[in-house]
Amino acid sequence: MKNLIVSAKTIEEAIKSGLAQLNVTEDRVKVNVLEQPTKGLFGLFGSKNAKVELEVIPDPVEEAIVFLQDLMKAMQISVTINRSKDKEYTLLELSGPELGILIGKRGQTLDALQYLVGIVANRYSSSFIRIVLDAENFRERRKQTLEDLANKLANRVLRTRKDVVLEPMNAQERKVIHTVLQNHANVKTFSKGEEPNRRIVITMRT
Repeated sequence: MKNLIVSAKTIEEAIKSGLAQLNVTEDRVKVNVLEQPTKGLFGLFGSKNAKVELEVIPDPVEEAIVFLQDLMKAMQISVTINRSKDKEYTLLELSGPELGILIGKRGQTLDALQYLVGIVANRYSSSFIRIVLDAENFRERRKQTLEDLANKLANRVLRTRKDVVLEPMNAQERKVIHTVLQNHANVKTFSKGEEPNRRIVITMRT
């Protein structure tokens, strides 16, 4: 946390000066009044300025970004992190020359990093914050791959009349498969097993 002690003629002036020095808005700080101003004798002698302490309230997403930057530095990987806000989550988009190693097989490394970043952000938040980590538009490309796979396997189930059990997937990826086939006229989906080996089964509707 960043703290700053400021003196001025009035409490209001001290707060205003501190906010300008910290370059934050008033809703981002806690204000502790250390000393009240006094006018002194005849308003001239022994007057005393107000003294306040401003304590910056951590921004959960900023803390997550700092964590990610420190991690990338330790891994000696150069990345740029762009932040954007969606209705349901905050997106952190990574760009740089070595993103393949950060994505990993089927996005497993990216998922692990996203999990860690989420833990860091929620440590500084009183309500749950969802952060999505992406690189080279991997999330959208993976979503399209899963949608195509769902339709392909649904056709196989129709053709063979046999259930198809998919490889283990995380909850986010399973949701894509379920969503694609939820209104299918002839097949349905359900999940079985325990995390992290939970799988989707595509079967005929009865």
